[in-house]
Amino acid sequence: MADAYEPAEVYVGLRGQALALTRELLDPKTPSEGPLLALLMETGYPEAVATLVGLADGTTSMYFSNGGGMIGAGQHEDVAAATRRWLELGALALDQLPEAPVEVHLPDEGMTQLVAVTETGRRAARAPEEELGGGGHPLSPLFYAAHDVITAIRLVDEGAAG
Repeated sequence: MADAYEPAEVYVGLRGQALALTRELLDPKTPSEGPLLALLMETGYPEAVATLVGLADGTTSMYFSNGGGMIGAGQHEDVAAATRRWLELGALALDQLPEAPVEVHLPDEGMTQLVAVTETGRRAARAPEEELGGGGHPLSPLFYAAHDVITAIRLVDEGAAG
């Protein structure tokens, strides 16, 4: 991503934790089925990168490279259910996500990347947000499922504010 701004330290830390996740770091009650430990969807906007994170133990968070966000949204059943659906689709889409380099860079403005953290490493794909949102991209269903999670988070957030 262009160095238009420096990501907030808290963002860099949270993102780094998600990208370095191992099964041992998940809630011990998490079923040990399947290789998928976490999914991230990151979209570059003019003012920040938005990162949605769903972990196999149900933890769900959304945070922004400029420092804002919502941590622990997966405690709400609607968010947890949407995250489970997103992770199920992510597990099915792993073959569409090539192996990622050691360092997964933030996406540029207008780009969205989907990153899967597995027991054998990271897998990632990047495409224009418009292309994913248009429905014709092979990863569009995964993109839509992530947006269902974002909608559930927003509804919880709005309910808390109301």
